[in-house]
Amino acid sequence: MPLSASLPTPSRMSRRLFLTTTGALSLGAALTACGGDSGGSPAATEPVGQADIDKAMRTPTELTFWTWVPDIAKEVALFEKKYPAVKVKVVNAGQGTPQYTKLRTALKAGSGAPDLVQIEYQAIPTFTITDSLLDLRPYGAAALKERFLDWTWSQVSGAGGEVWAIPQDTGPMGMLYRQDIFDEHGIEVPTTWDEFATAARKLHKADPDVYLTNLAANQPAAWHGLQWQAGAKPYATSGRSDITISVDDAASRQLGEFWGGLAKEGVIGVEPDFTDAWYAALNKGKYATWITAAWGPVFLSGSAKATAGKWRAAPLPQWDKAKPSSGNWGGSTTAVIRAGKNPMAAAVFAQFLNSDPASARMFATEQFFFPATKALLTDAEFIGQTPSFYGGQKVNQLFADIGSTVDADFQWPPFLDQAATDWTETVGKSLADRTDTVRALGTWQARLTTYAKGQGFTVKGG
Repeated sequence: MPLSASLPTPSRMSRRLFLTTTGALSLGAALTACGGDSGGSPAATEPVGQADIDKAMRTPTELTFWTWVPDIAKEVALFEKKYPAVKVKVVNAGQGTPQYTKLRTALKAGSGAPDLVQIEYQAIPTFTITDSLLDLRPYGAAALKERFLDWTWSQVSGAGGEVWAIPQDTGPMGMLYRQDIFDEHGIEVPTTWDEFATAARKLHKADPDVYLTNLAANQPAAWHGLQWQAGAKPYATSGRSDITISVDDAASRQLGEFWGGLAKEGVIGVEPDFTDAWYAALNKGKYATWITAAWGPVFLSGSAKATAGKWRAAPLPQWDKAKPSSGNWGGSTTAVIRAGKNPMAAAVFAQFLNSDPASARMFATEQFFFPATKALLTDAEFIGQTPSFYGGQKVNQLFADIGSTVDADFQWPPFLDQAATDWTETVGKSLADRTDTVRALGTWQARLTTYAKGQGFTVKGG
């Protein structure tokens, strides 16, 4: 897909890929590919002594790290300066799905897998269910919990307290809006979804060439984020074989009625996002808002340069103003492959990369990631930035505040690729065709239930 060359790459890749590619591996294939060790060191189950860790970090070692983050060599250099005996070989094996597919293939072959991988929050269950990731608790990871936002730590933790990865960045959702268009049409920033719907009808009636927003019909990531905000619980796993699938629960049906209704009325756009047409629409003022995440402000400032100074940011409209909430769209982590030969060094690297103050700050200032650490999210220099693209508004402060309202209990399924594909072919299609989205939710539910049962899960409905 065409991308603005002026933008930092991380702000525009995994946040929206969300495993939407077709032809995804079945869980059965994944289980075959990832089951068991591939001859690496056995995973520790008891705390590893600091003396043993220190010895490992003084032993000449090379780690292989698969990541799609550009210019990450700068952060790696910080680690190698502290631990000169350990060298890190950085490999870009693809962004999101392509990397995950290569990883499964390597694990199945028993060779070629890296020591560490970049992995999105939503993909973690897909690999933990196949015992592919190393529990980092024995290597001291649990001590880092208080450094990160609670909900991010929940995303990388297992039901038994396992620590499967270290958070790197986040995408709490908010709304970017065109102040000039709002002013021209006398629209107040909507604070509830009812107000949002009223504004959508008013704006499109006043100017049929302008829509309040676009809800992309190819974007299951945004939909899941909106489910998250609405309090939906689409997935819940118990053990290795029990799962509850509720993608059409009451909160999700509320979303279906709301967004499907606006789409059928023709007062919002539903075109695919991150396309030439979508970029052009943002630049010419076809859409007065973008429902996005904390990485969106940097992305937009490079993709819609013609509109500089006209945008502002606000929290998502609320279903219940008395209980402010948001969902998350995007962000990733660093995980250690269980079959790797250097678990101690890899575990230390994963922790250093994302919790060391200098490294974490570099991600925020060099790659423009939105932080996961509490220290950066309260750092005056970071939250005090006043970008001219947003009229001098403290956008980082706004999204830092939003991040504190993200629910820590949202879960992902161990077959996210299938969930994303089925969403696109059911709910996404209903939006694109402006048909019955609530009915499409039922179809999505049925398809996922059939798939999960076919993979050997015991499935409970919502």
